Amino acid sequence: MLPVLVFPGFDPVAIRLGPFAIRWYALAYIVGLFLGWRLTRRLAAKPPAVASESEVDDFLTWATLGVIIGGRLGYVLFYQPSYYLSHPLAIFAVWRGGMSFHGGALGVIAAITLFALRRRIDLLGFADRIAVSVPIGLGLGRIANFINGELFGRPAPAWLPWAMIFPQAGPEPRHPSQLYEALLEGVLLFVLLYALAQSRRLRARRGFLSGCFLSGYAVARFVGELFREPDPFLGYLWAGATMGQLLSLPMLAGGIALIVIAFRRSPAQDGTVGSLHGPRQ
Repeated sequence: MLPVLVFPGFDPVAIRLGPFAIRWYALAYIVGLFLGWRLTRRLAAKPPAVASESEVDDFLTWATLGVIIGGRLGYVLFYQPSYYLSHPLAIFAVWRGGMSFHGGALGVIAAITLFALRRRIDLLGFADRIAVSVPIGLGLGRIANFINGELFGRPAPAWLPWAMIFPQAGPEPRHPSQLYEALLEGVLLFVLLYALAQSRRLRARRGFLSGCFLSGYAVARFVGELFREPDPFLGYLWAGATMGQLLSLPMLAGGIALIVIAFRRSPAQDGTVGSLHGPRQ
């Protein structure tokens, strides 16, 4: 028999300060938002510039609210609506877990839209720069999922050398799908978007980077779900697909549409991307 890896059983709490505790999942959000903020500051200033550093700083609060509120409401509505309708106060118990990336994405899209309209900055140009940094948080979140021993994979073949036994899932070796998703949604997607963002010609195609993120994430999530155990309260849905796969389909369609539109429109020039209504004064 081949040796089988056993989940190490990490402490879900990363930092303890007296009676206060910061869990790995919360730390992933904090670090992801911080690194994303720093990277967006740099990208927003690259020509054609889309926002000032102070505007990116101000948006950090909007992004945080969009992620948390959207992620929580997305989980409530997409995954367990009947439970939360019966237990409405449980919606606010975010420390018990339950966040949806697709809901968080909708929350951030809403935050970007409202912020751009309020500050009169270019919506798609600003969204493009933010999209490049999002995989950082995604990758860290998946690593936190692994540390927590949650969202584990489907049963793995006996020959797979990194098959792992997760105590919460029983004695059967499984795919460490959290690490697969961290690689696909985090590392690979970030490398791709960051490389594309180095091209001034592509940065000037408003909506292109956002479209690449949406379609790239949809593909990465769809593939990752092939190895991930479906949520027990949902199981397999239409045609054997999971909820994560079904929710990724409209993201893929929207991403492709943005890419097509980006190349049909005239590229932005310096002094025109910074505002929805022309050059800044």
